[in-house]
Amino acid sequence: MKKLIVLGAGESGTGAALLANAKGYQVFVSDKNTIASPYKEQLVAHNIAFEEGTHTWESIQGADEIIKSPGIATSTPIIQAIQKAGIPMIDEIEFASRYTGAVLIGITGTNGKSTTTHLTYHLLQAAGLDVGIAGNMGESFAKKVWQEPHTYYVLELSNFQLEYLDTCKLHIACLLNITPDHLDRYNYQMDGYIAAKWRIIRNMERNDHFIYNQDDPHIMNYLQQHPIIPQQHPISLTKAMNDGAYLQQSAWCFVGNNYNFQIPTQLIPFLGKHNSFNAMVAISVASLLGVNPAAILTGLQTFKGLPHRMEWIAEIDGVKFYNDSKATNVESAAVALESFTQPIIWIAGGYDKGNDYTLLQPIVKDRVKALVCLGKNNSPIRQAFSHLSIPIHETQSIQEAVRIAHSLAKPQEVVLLSPACASFDLFKNFEDRGQQFKDAVHQLLTQQPS
Repeated sequence: MKKLIVLGAGESGTGAALLANAKGYQVFVSDKNTIASPYKEQLVAHNIAFEEGTHTWESIQGADEIIKSPGIATSTPIIQAIQKAGIPMIDEIEFASRYTGAVLIGITGTNGKSTTTHLTYHLLQAAGLDVGIAGNMGESFAKKVWQEPHTYYVLELSNFQLEYLDTCKLHIACLLNITPDHLDRYNYQMDGYIAAKWRIIRNMERNDHFIYNQDDPHIMNYLQQHPIIPQQHPISLTKAMNDGAYLQQSAWCFVGNNYNFQIPTQLIPFLGKHNSFNAMVAISVASLLGVNPAAILTGLQTFKGLPHRMEWIAEIDGVKFYNDSKATNVESAAVALESFTQPIIWIAGGYDKGNDYTLLQPIVKDRVKALVCLGKNNSPIRQAFSHLSIPIHETQSIQEAVRIAHSLAKPQEVVLLSPACASFDLFKNFEDRGQQFKDAVHQLLTQQPS
């Protein structure tokens, strides 16, 4: 019986342990932290041995293979020891792929992964395909393979998950964009981050399909230097394509050997060019899998966007409030700010990951009426925009941030939470930040005179 060690007992690790146990492995789970109750209960229910609060080398060193949870950095001592010992190490996505013959659609990129993954899944499901969704958004692929087998899977893949793919082969791979993020994982060098993203096309063959962003300089630079095997389907917001998809005035155009049709953008209530791009990726996937344009249009019109991603919350005194808490980096905030033509009261800040706000300065100068800084240390973001002569306010209370923003806004203007920073200085995560923002807006709404 092969001995399999799973490092980390979150959603990914627990799912891998359950699948491995079902496939007859001798499984041991090791988590440096306390294991959350729901996951611990699943391990106990299936008689899977585990430890928490430590990694015991004596229990790990005899493994035939190790599944590493994506959140564990390569630089940690236990990973260094495993690599030194020469024990094979993979990711949950790699492991799960060994036990399914499903068509695999993988989606990665710095920004837009979750929206594109969910929209792709929605289009396929609405068209009647037997499809599951898993990956980086919090649902374990391994657990789905064990409990919920499907003919198709749409997988959101982070760079952390892609790092340890080995034999896994995707049938359709989508690379949305590459901008600086998580560089602390790669010695603050873009090359390592870019290389991790490109592992998404690993093992792909000539009959497989690669959808990518024609407008992204990092992607195009790589393509110019590295020949790739799968069929290519570029997508552009700025230029026409002979084989791919592009935005032309008021229509999304899809052309090439696999399809030839247009969808008028006014039929689809998506906000911002970035969401146009995300939609074109999802439509391209659906088209490659044989979904016809009429079914795609029906699916687009019934899609509800994800929470905390350009999410409309309420209108108070003619002022519209939007929650974009998922914007944890500068590029995400940039596309949010560019989505509006009205003056914006911008709520931003949080845990600064060494952000370079240069990209935002011309956008803020052009579109932002006032900035409300929400964080424990607001000095980096204040300094970045102090020369623009816009009002800048500071707070560590999201309720106060909402009140300040409302007091500054006039009818037909926008209050936008798009932080450009991580959330964990004041909040548990970006979801907590977004939910508290929504609660504060709804509280303000109830206080308005009827």
